[in-house]
Amino acid sequence: MPLDDFFERARAQLAFTELRSLSDPAVVPDKGDHELNAEMKALWSVRPIRPAAVLVAVVDRPEPTVILTQRSAHLPQHPGQISFPGGKIESTDETPLAAALREAEEEVGLDARFVDPIGYLDLYMTTQGFRIVPAVARIAPDYSLTLNPSEVDEAFEVPLRFLMEPANHQKHSRDWEGIKRYYFEIPFEQRRIWGVTAGILRNLYEKLYAR
Repeated sequence: MPLDDFFERARAQLAFTELRSLSDPAVVPDKGDHELNAEMKALWSVRPIRPAAVLVAVVDRPEPTVILTQRSAHLPQHPGQISFPGGKIESTDETPLAAALREAEEEVGLDARFVDPIGYLDLYMTTQGFRIVPAVARIAPDYSLTLNPSEVDEAFEVPLRFLMEPANHQKHSRDWEGIKRYYFEIPFEQRRIWGVTAGILRNLYEKLYAR
């Protein structure tokens, strides 16, 4: 799969448009956990909406890479899981992009001067009620990080080519509150990229390459 035009392709397909489905309970996002788990749709109608944003940080190298983090093992929610930098959209955040940039700086010390924002992917809805805005950005290859150990144990890069290869997007299932739940998983070396993170990466592939 050719990736030398990734940033041009992303700029042509993505934009920073207003997302009505971010807070409107009457609008169900197209993307999310419900794509593989339609029978669980009733759960989301009774859960409060929790707006969030993540930074899909693509490093502009000869072979582009994506920055991912491993959440701290002591966190109460999703400890040790692989994720994008990001978190809750606060009332002080002017836009989802602003929230993603703030969280990236708080979690891994990524300074905004290294970040060239490109646009939003489709909103992603989770089983827990989060509505996540993935903001895609080009990252200068000379960036530097300073991890916040209370939130992140490690940050690392994964080749974009590997993440955009559909053969690496495995479907798995597990029991969740008595229900069989399906999800994507992208095994990379000794790491397990799964759940929401894998779902957003799958969305990136579908948005830019599957058409």
